[in-house]
Amino acid sequence: MKKGLLALSPLLVFVVLYVVTSIVAGDFYKVPLTVAFMVSGIYAVATMRGSLNRRINVFSRGAGTPQMMLMIWIFVLAGAFANSAKVTGAVDATVNLTLALLPPQMLLAGLFIAACFVSLSIGTSVGTIVALTPIAAGVATQTATPVALLTAVIVGGAFFGDNLSFISDTTIVATQTQGCRLSDKFRVNAFIVVPAALLILLVYVAMGRGMTAPTAIQSVEPLKVLPYVVVLVTAVAGMNVMAVLTLGIVLTGIIGIATGCYDLYGWFGAMGGGIMGMGELIIITMMAGGMLEVIKHNGGIDFIISGLTRHTHGKRGAELAIGALVSVVNICTANNTVAIITVGGIAKKIGEKYGLDPRKCASLLDTFSCFTQGLLPYGAQLLMAAGLAGVNPVSLIPYLYYTMAIGVAAVLAILLRYPRRYS
Repeated sequence: MKKGLLALSPLLVFVVLYVVTSIVAGDFYKVPLTVAFMVSGIYAVATMRGSLNRRINVFSRGAGTPQMMLMIWIFVLAGAFANSAKVTGAVDATVNLTLALLPPQMLLAGLFIAACFVSLSIGTSVGTIVALTPIAAGVATQTATPVALLTAVIVGGAFFGDNLSFISDTTIVATQTQGCRLSDKFRVNAFIVVPAALLILLVYVAMGRGMTAPTAIQSVEPLKVLPYVVVLVTAVAGMNVMAVLTLGIVLTGIIGIATGCYDLYGWFGAMGGGIMGMGELIIITMMAGGMLEVIKHNGGIDFIISGLTRHTHGKRGAELAIGALVSVVNICTANNTVAIITVGGIAKKIGEKYGLDPRKCASLLDTFSCFTQGLLPYGAQLLMAAGLAGVNPVSLIPYLYYTMAIGVAAVLAILLRYPRRYS
């Protein structure tokens, strides 16, 4: 018991240092995330057993996993694309086009539908956030709407596809660990989350009634919108997100130089500025990965799993245990795919013991992991969205209506034994 709590204590240190002190100060900008992770990381290394070199190696292993490095590469490319496109005026051109096409009362709902469609098509929340967040932030500025609100609309829609898409890594892992087909899991998942999506869509329609369009919309420059269109089309077509971003960077450079927005060195400078702007996110990602690896190495994940499954009774209890397992492990790993991989085998054993439908187990694993990941201020999605929008990731949380809604929908699906056919 004491060993397990000690293993989890770095996470507690982070929560106390960042969340509690920020609430006391009444300002979430008082304690930078980088400082909170640095202190909790130092504490994690200090409380490990073994030589100092070995402890640092464990931390470094977590900070430099293939998944972490892939995430960092995406951050680098996203920063280069976003800023080089911004300097050409692509964001303003796209915002003007959006304002010209959509009536002001449909902006929130329109952005949510766009994010849902793109994420469902490409199967990645990060790719959707990279493509649409700059547009949402620009629309927010033009319509005097909180940037955090419109950014959260994109994040919510991005998790719709992350949860449901056939090509999403979370869907693939969930179905593989539970031994069911993608189509069956999609069907169960849709019963649970589509009503939540429709409800939130109606909320956005109602909220949009009070929105006002800018008095003067500038003329649309179609050529400058092209980079975002190409990024969206190639992403929807299934191209790798890194290849998509690289193509976007090259296209932005060509258009920027051709239209006289900058020369070759100006393009390099714009890319460099965008990459530097992602520096804090990269540091946070690496330090979070290192701290969470120490927690896993010390048995913190195993402690959580054994504790949550010790008193499981009945089908409802078994399904709640699966949801709680993947959620807590997700908090500790800040990666919903890794969380599903970690507890997938245990969830299957729980399902077999209590006679649960594997299709619903797969759906619950995916839905609870997306719900948790979508509310983590140190998760890749919120960090990316906040970085591109220029806001604090914590400021997005109060506006993440869809991610909150799917958590409620998942709990209700368990308590009400819904959908009946799969319960």
